[in-house]
Amino acid sequence: MLLGLSIEAFTLLHVIISLIGIATGLVWLLAAVGGRWLGRMNAVFLVTTIVTTVTGFMFPITAFTPALGVGGVSLVVLIVALVAHRRHWSLTYIVTAVIALYLNCFVAVVQAFQKVGPLSDLAPRGSEPPFVLAQGVLLLAFGALGWLSTRRGSLLA
Repeated sequence: MLLGLSIEAFTLLHVIISLIGIATGLVWLLAAVGGRWLGRMNAVFLVTTIVTTVTGFMFPITAFTPALGVGGVSLVVLIVALVAHRRHWSLTYIVTAVIALYLNCFVAVVQAFQKVGPLSDLAPRGSEPPFVLAQGVLLLAFGALGWLSTRRGSLLA
């Protein structure tokens, strides 16, 4: 039991929070690319991404895994993002928020390839070309969107 919930219920809650973070983060990022600042959407993205990262560490841990490594990096990035947001360092905030969103999406793709039958069949070990291609496209997309959003960074606050 975690926070009074069964592992299954806690996992479902964690996934729902993650998906809300991803959805609101993508809406915020696309608005940032357009030079618009969506304050409420950004706040929901930031809070849910922090919560999903923290709850990820609450699962029973028996050994260090790549997921823990990604979670640790995400936590550091989110701390910098929070400081940057509070100090109105728009460029630093945009870069760290995009990295945090990318990491959340990276984990979602990993989970999809592990848990969704047809994807798992394409890449059962998570190192086959379809998985690498999916992660490569994700990285390129976030790189491009991050770069475009920083071009408008001086407009955002």
